[in-house]
This record gives sequence, structure tokens and C-alpha cells, in this order.
Amino acid sequence: MTIGLRQRLLLRASLTLCCAAIATLVAGNAAAQGCFLFFCPPGVQPGSQGPPDRQGEPVRPLPDAADLPYAAMYAAKTGEPFPVPAVRLSDINPTYLRKSVYYRTDEPPGTIVIDPQAHFLYLVGEGGRAVRYGVGVGRSGFEWSGVATIHNKQEWPDWYPPKEMIGRQPELRKVMSELQSGIGMHGGPGNPLGARALYLWQGNKDTLFRIHGTVEPWTIGKSVSSGCIRMINQDVIDLYRRAAVGARVVVLSPRTGAVSP
Repeated sequence: MTIGLRQRLLLRASLTLCCAAIATLVAGNAAAQGCFLFFCPPGVQPGSQGPPDRQGEPVRPLPDAADLPYAAMYAAKTGEPFPVPAVRLSDINPTYLRKSVYYRTDEPPGTIVIDPQAHFLYLVGEGGRAVRYGVGVGRSGFEWSGVATIHNKQEWPDWYPPKEMIGRQPELRKVMSELQSGIGMHGGPGNPLGARALYLWQGNKDTLFRIHGTVEPWTIGKSVSSGCIRMINQDVIDLYRRAAVGARVVVLSPRTGAVSP
């Protein structure tokens, strides 16, 4: 009886110490957001709020459950010849993230409609729906509107800036070299065209405008380019897969919302 009582007392003391340890951990939960006891998301240690942000910026809390679909959608892409890093969702207005929406238009499914004023690109689908992507468009003086077709598509395209651009930005010559089709830059993670490009032609003439990826995803939703339509790399990879060569592309006037003649 004495031995049994002693064992029960030792067991009770052990349980008391264990509960105290758990209570201490729970009390420190405010300093360990996103963690429950010893179970933390990958890369997060108790006492932190997630991976470190860029230098000089406050550390942001871990995303809540509502952010998880976008976290997966804009995660790092695998199977590519060059790295496509995960998108920092805090860099982009959520309005410009990819969505399936209702979109009224007379254009047939498969058409791409670009609304520069709203900074949206719509891939028209069936049943009055469309996939809507946020885009960056041409800054003042570099806008373009009209109707074109996708003449061809390229993965990790080389970049051949027009002579006029090199004239405006002579520093570009430092990163250019002689390529197969002239002075340009090989495709890759530092190339301004990003992971994919869709080339817009009118009849037999190259408009010199592209729908392409970007190495500056924080410019989505802004008017900053030299006229081309730029997209988040994960989005342009998705559009590249969906859009067909020969598809109609309608770029609305940035001021009137109507197609220019």
C-alpha cells in the first residue's frame, strides 16, 4: 500500500509539472503567433511571426486562413528552367490577384480583353464568366489600344528592346549582348519579359507590344511600363497555358473604355 501510494504521488507531481510547462508555453502564445505548442508552420520558430521581411520593413504576421488559396496559387513554381520565386502577397493589392469573375462582353470565349484604366486582363470563358488577372500597363505617353491577335508565344523569351528605348535608356547597353536576332538579353530570371511572352500582331505586322511576365510584381496595378502589358509570372504562366495562338486580343482605350478604331 505504501509503495502504491508513493507511485501515485510521483505520477501526480509529474503531471503537475507537465501542465505547468504547457501553461507557460500557452501564456507565451502572443510572442509565438502561428504556433500551437510545439507545432509551428515550416520555417517559423516559437517567438517569431514568420520569415524576416526585407530590411527596414516591419515583420508581418502569418497569413490567416483566407490567404491560403492565394499562398498556394502564387507559390514558387517548380519544373521551370529558371527559378520562379513565390510572390510576396503583401507587395500586391489583393484586387489584382487572379480571380474567376462574371464579365459581360460580346466577345467569344477565348478572347483576351484588356482594360488599362482598371489594370485588368480578362480571358473570356463560357457562361458569362472570365478569368481576371491584374496587370501593369503603359505609363502616360506609352498607352496603346486596339485589336490584335496572338501571333506566337514563347517561354522564357529573349528581350530585344526597341532602338528608341535604348536611346532613352543608354544604360541598357550594359546588360545587352549580340543575340541571334540583334542586340538583346537572353531569357532568364533577370529578363524584364519574365517567364512567358505572348506577341501581339495586327495582320502581318508586329505591333511590338507584348503580354509578358515581370521581375517587378509590385508594379501590378500601376501604369509604369513602356506600353506592354505585364503580369505576375505565375499569372502569365497560367494565361500562356490557357490562351491559344491566333486568339483575339482587345485592348480598350484607357480613357474611354471603348476599343479605338
